[in-house]
Amino acid sequence: MAAALTAALALTGAALATNVMLQPAGAATAAVPAWPSATGSQAVTKTIEVSGTYDGSLKRFYGSGDLGDGGQDEGQDPIFKLADGATLKNVVLGSPAADGVHCSGSCTIQNVWWEDVGEDAASFKGKSTGSVYTVYGGGARKASDKVFQFNGAGKLVITKFQVADFGKLVRSCGNCSTQYQRSIIVNDVDITAPGKSLVGINTNYGDTAALRSVRIHGDSSKKIKPCVRYTGNNTGAEPTETGSGPDGTYCRYTASDLSYD
Repeated sequence: MAAALTAALALTGAALATNVMLQPAGAATAAVPAWPSATGSQAVTKTIEVSGTYDGSLKRFYGSGDLGDGGQDEGQDPIFKLADGATLKNVVLGSPAADGVHCSGSCTIQNVWWEDVGEDAASFKGKSTGSVYTVYGGGARKASDKVFQFNGAGKLVITKFQVADFGKLVRSCGNCSTQYQRSIIVNDVDITAPGKSLVGINTNYGDTAALRSVRIHGDSSKKIKPCVRYTGNNTGAEPTETGSGPDGTYCRYTASDLSYD
């Protein structure tokens, strides 16, 4: 990885999130970082529990046994489960990836790459309104539905991430039995079509999404919706889509925050 990215990855999750929120608006064109080559492979038959920091040294981890289904069923176990305050970095998740990564509270996911997203790449499940989930660097491909599932409370900050061939980059849970107000920041990211939407939020719970410096590749017809608004519920029913595009209240961005090539 480039020296600048390596240095940035040494920051704490709080520092990374702060740096992202201080980034100026704009969508200047930048080269998409190359995907890394895995340094080896390891089959995972039982969820790896992480507290503190886990550095995978860019080894590929993939599901086997009970974690090896590779399907889209809800409720699968993750490859990695991060405790409140934990950091996962320098990991490649291969196929099958089960339910990827779960964060039980605030967490930092640095330089993590999903080669073929399983059910979801990562799910954020903290119950505190002060929880901060930081995704810095890395990327994901082949997500038939969601990349990041935001079920819990707090703030999700995604920066210097890349995604290709996906359904939704982030979805604030539309029908969880317990609902929260959630905020999402997507900053300095590369999006490659095909894809359906970047962010989906529930306006009736006060969710917000801010987009900055988003570079969208291969979508000259602008089919990918940057921000979609829903009326969510806690009954398990399918949420109702109510609109999309910037509105200054819930979907916080302007045309200058997006670039297309």
